[in-house]
Amino acid sequence: MSKDSQEGKAGFIERYMMPVAVKLSQNKPLIAIRDGITLAMPMIIIGSIFLILGSFPITAWTTWIAATMIHGVSVAAIFTKIVNGSFGLLGLIGCFGIASSYAEQHHTDGKSAGVIALGSFFVVTPSIMSGDKVPLEGMPYGYLGSKGLFIAIIIGLVAGGIFQWFINHNVQIHMPDTVPPAVAKSFSALIPGAVIITLFGAVYAIFTWTGLGNIHDLLLHILSKPLGLLGDTYGGTLVAVLLNSAFWFVGIHGANVVNNIISPIWLMNTDANRLLFKAGKLTINHGGHVITQPFIDNFVFMGGGGATLGLVLAIGIIVFSKRASKQLEVLAPLTITPGIFNINEPTMFGMPIVLNTSLIIPFILAPMINVTTTYIAMATGIVPLCIGAVVPWTMPPIISGFLATNAWQASVLQAINIVLDILIYLPFLMVVNKQQKLEEAGQEPA
Repeated sequence: MSKDSQEGKAGFIERYMMPVAVKLSQNKPLIAIRDGITLAMPMIIIGSIFLILGSFPITAWTTWIAATMIHGVSVAAIFTKIVNGSFGLLGLIGCFGIASSYAEQHHTDGKSAGVIALGSFFVVTPSIMSGDKVPLEGMPYGYLGSKGLFIAIIIGLVAGGIFQWFINHNVQIHMPDTVPPAVAKSFSALIPGAVIITLFGAVYAIFTWTGLGNIHDLLLHILSKPLGLLGDTYGGTLVAVLLNSAFWFVGIHGANVVNNIISPIWLMNTDANRLLFKAGKLTINHGGHVITQPFIDNFVFMGGGGATLGLVLAIGIIVFSKRASKQLEVLAPLTITPGIFNINEPTMFGMPIVLNTSLIIPFILAPMINVTTTYIAMATGIVPLCIGAVVPWTMPPIISGFLATNAWQASVLQAINIVLDILIYLPFLMVVNKQQKLEEAGQEPA
């Protein structure tokens, strides 16, 4: 490929793709959604650990925790309680985090906005009903978790938006300067808080009086299918992966742009699989999902965006063959260890991959191949579906596949994907290596 051709393609990408990527990455609602879900990630991971412990595929272990009682409660039941009290609060925590982030981006009190959003979330969420339709003191875990995530996003953005509008337009109660700041902030939040809570109280009243059910179920019914086309199908996932790689190529963190939009779908699918797994019904026929957050993190983006673990291993192969350029010899030890733990910034900017048209084809193709092989393997039942445990994205492949599915077949699938990624990257990397050796020899590469 000629130098002029490379510069022409880079110029096209910078002119047309870069502005879109920058605007999306700086979009305040998307940033708020990202921050809200990120706030819930420690709880999700903690819940996932106990989900794995409660279902580890060793019969002696699962029998022991089911039979071991502490004051009449089994260890297995305690593990389930921990999972429900952590992973099961995804929607609730996300609602607080989204409202808080959105308010803080407008330079107002995020904690007050988050608390008001939480109150609004509880107002619109239906109570547990007895057999004779009498409300009981309690709410279903389902609505507090992934099933309530759509409403959590909407309430978080609406509550945060209204709150910051009132504060920034000085529609608030002012206290004397001698009043402690925490007390002053609580009084400042009274007027916007009353408006927001009343608004969502009216929403609940409308649904109750009209017999429409509840806003959670209605919104799930309306949004699940169109959004599912993007985040819960093979074709939609390919598009998401393509966009992720395209944004990374121009130097924009692809996950910060694409995942902010689609992660709620992937997390909802993950939690749906968790509930099915707990009920012993985790199959596609019972509503199990192939595309989940662990599917993306642990099977597609191995090594990071672009599935660059295959690239750093290909670099190692060339270095081991004693045919590597000096640049690759220096780069190999700097990229292999982070790559194993799915950290690829040294590769992205050290290779570099950003705006390197020589590697754009494998950088896009490798993760798309991973999507294809993993989707086929899980959809056909060769590899079990992800059980709903969110494995930390820094967990090395082979281990992460087993933890995400409770099945050794998933580790084999990861190994196959890594080999395919190496084969995809290797011929392109050999061309780059040849060009680098010519440059080091003082010759102009063709």
